[in-house]
Amino acid sequence: MKPIAMAVVGAGAIGRRHVELVQRSPDCRLAAIVDPSPSAVAFAKSVRTPLYASLREILSQSARPDGVILATPNQLHVDQALECVAAGVPALVEKPIAHTVEAGIRLCEAAEAANAKILVGHHRRHSSIMSKACEVIAEGSLGRIVCVVGTALFYKPDNEGYFDAAPWRKEPGGGPILINMIHEIGNLRSLCGEIAAVHAFSSNAVRGFAVEDTASINLRFANGALGAFVLSDAAASSRSWEHTSGEDPGYAKAHASADDCYLVAGTFGSLGIPTMTLKRYPREADRSWRKPLETQVVPLEVADPLERQLAHFCDVIRGTAQPLVSARDALQNLRVIEAIAESARTGAMVETASSATV
Repeated sequence: MKPIAMAVVGAGAIGRRHVELVQRSPDCRLAAIVDPSPSAVAFAKSVRTPLYASLREILSQSARPDGVILATPNQLHVDQALECVAAGVPALVEKPIAHTVEAGIRLCEAAEAANAKILVGHHRRHSSIMSKACEVIAEGSLGRIVCVVGTALFYKPDNEGYFDAAPWRKEPGGGPILINMIHEIGNLRSLCGEIAAVHAFSSNAVRGFAVEDTASINLRFANGALGAFVLSDAAASSRSWEHTSGEDPGYAKAHASADDCYLVAGTFGSLGIPTMTLKRYPREADRSWRKPLETQVVPLEVADPLERQLAHFCDVIRGTAQPLVSARDALQNLRVIEAIAESARTGAMVETASSATV
């Protein structure tokens, strides 16, 4: 099968990771890099790939790429994705789909009108761990879902330039709710269903920035289940997806005995994720807090979710698969995040409308 010609837009950290994956993939080849920054020149030469200053430049050519990966700043996602829609070129848009819900709606409507192929880069949806967890829950092993408890606790360093190199991270819009929580929302929706309402509290007591460093979030799901989530980028802990899953080599993996970062509990059992520890009653008559639950670890094979995402994008381009994370799906993640930010700001419970209705 002929390799798919792929262009990567944005030569920052995530863009370079995409370049590496494309070059390793048997399904596609790196056709171009698009980035106007001077630092991109040396990088493009190092990977022996043509460099273009703008997306418009490459899309206007007769030999356009078969697919485009948009790994650019959030505020550029919608306009660049709309360029791809207009050119009829499939696009993988890094998360979040847009910088605002209104902009995301504009992209969704344009993509749907053109029947465009848009995949959004919520890469955890391609995790083999998440896939197996969703499978266990869908099979009914836990019974009816009652609640979920989650954590994303980690410490962003003071001395590695994370905040000083990008001062916007200290300002509204730069805190962990908008930067990190969107990953968790994608996971929680996959595991427990649509989120109907949120109630959040936030604090900046540790760092003292104009934006939060810690948040606690209550969730009400459309199916009646409830959830509680604690988020912090100022907590010395490894109780986060990155550390416990071990999927990203850029993070030190937590000790094998570390706590799970998610616990989903139902009327028959519970599942710890990502250790995949399943505890359940063997029979309905045995359900009592005085009786033991049977425990097993669900077997799985851990794979690189970004690698799996790229393979899926190639299938979407070929027309053999529908996007696992569609523009509408990604828009709903963003809508929930904006609701959390509003609730943390006002102290009120905020309901979240369905993306399908807007």
